[in-house]
Amino acid sequence: MLTKNMQRQASKERISKETSIKVRVNLDGTGTGTIDTGVAFFDHMLDQIKKHSFTDLNIETKGDNHIDDHHSVEDTGIVLGQAFKDALGERKGIVRYASARVVMDEALVSCDIDLCTRPYLVYDVRVDKEKINNFETELCIEFWRAVVNSCGMTVHFTKERGVNSHHIIEASFKAFALAFDKAKAIDPRKEGQIPSTKGLI
Repeated sequence: MLTKNMQRQASKERISKETSIKVRVNLDGTGTGTIDTGVAFFDHMLDQIKKHSFTDLNIETKGDNHIDDHHSVEDTGIVLGQAFKDALGERKGIVRYASARVVMDEALVSCDIDLCTRPYLVYDVRVDKEKINNFETELCIEFWRAVVNSCGMTVHFTKERGVNSHHIIEASFKAFALAFDKAKAIDPRKEGQIPSTKGLI
């Protein structure tokens, strides 16, 4: 079992001509932290990851939002994925596989995760609106692709039903959070073993 001194934590920073991003994560936290990306709807979605995966998450993003939000959203995904990767370490003893389904009014979205080191994203989450407030909904797939590729994980999102774009997208973030919380959990039966018949992950 993990003790307080063995908590899986990481801090990452990325500075480019387009964005400046700082991320700090604690996978064994309580779901606290401050998120400020300069993109209000995106902050609201990242809050779902923090709250429902019990990951302490601090994100500070400064980007060229006067152009659009693309760089801020995608680059935040890159740095968040890198922080997840570092915090997971060798991934010994983790549950590894997990699934979750989240209902939000008329919307129902599922997320299936394998915390392997092979990046692969399936994103079958269609919405009708191109924008929610000023947030371009197509940026969701860019964010998830960045997280998946930078962390090394396989993630499948499936919209089973839904009409309201806000409900659908929020349900997808919550489903990821719930599945991620299960997948990153330490299984005491594995006693630090690599969760793979190959002996590596």
